[in-house]
Amino acid sequence: MEYLLHILIMIVIYVMLAHSLNLVAGFSNMISLAHAGFYGIGAYTTAILSVNYHFPFLATLPIAMLVSGLLALIVSVIALRTVDDYFIIITLGIQVVIFSLMNNWMDLTNGPLGIPGIPSISILSFEFDDKISFLILSLFLAGILFYILRNITSSPFGRVLKALSEDEIFTQSLGKNVYKAKITSFTIGAMFAAIPGVLYAHYISYIDPTSFTVMESIFILSIVIIGGMRNLWGAIIATAFLIILPEALRFLGMPNNIAANMRQIIYGALLIFVMFRYSKGFIKEKQTVN
Repeated sequence: MEYLLHILIMIVIYVMLAHSLNLVAGFSNMISLAHAGFYGIGAYTTAILSVNYHFPFLATLPIAMLVSGLLALIVSVIALRTVDDYFIIITLGIQVVIFSLMNNWMDLTNGPLGIPGIPSISILSFEFDDKISFLILSLFLAGILFYILRNITSSPFGRVLKALSEDEIFTQSLGKNVYKAKITSFTIGAMFAAIPGVLYAHYISYIDPTSFTVMESIFILSIVIIGGMRNLWGAIIATAFLIILPEALRFLGMPNNIAANMRQIIYGALLIFVMFRYSKGFIKEKQTVN
């Protein structure tokens, strides 16, 4: 039971990450490889504030979102002057810089040793110190995030994002400020990525830089692509698939000397099959005219 609850909690955390990246990569057509960095900023912000300064969860959550959003705003003002492949490379560089800061700023992040002893979440004297209560809290925050993103993407601003992802020049010719819309989308996405980062830090109670590498960014982007660009429901299905699949492969009963390698081979083969079978995601985007 504890194992299943752990899997469910991790699914909810990655669903929030996928949803926050979908706003950037799906709706705004900005492929970012820096998302794990903003995820890590949320985790490290709450870890530092709660361990060193005893800040409560309700204080560290908005602070983490603001720190992540401020960094994303500063970065996006520069990065979004480029397009397509150049933007992807810049976000990769941002990810590398954020990881390097986490890994080398000993006085602040404790470097590769990480930050242990992160307390459990407490709200109005109620401790979320068991997996069931933590899962309920995570689902509640994921539901709020889903609702906000649904409203954002169906608003006039969301329609601008969809339009620029289809044809940026045409959208600009209609008098829309494409540059500002991209900055706003990138910043909001980074702020929302901090939320699962905060949850992850309190759930695991220990963080180190290895949880926020570029491979993590690629994994989050994979969820968005497999789930279907611009599709929030598809991201939920893709997250469950990508997290449950490797866990399910543990129960195949293969010999120990080949089990690890075979699981990776089977996992990779199934991903290839899924991408061929569902090339536009598990759930295709609805084609609507606004």
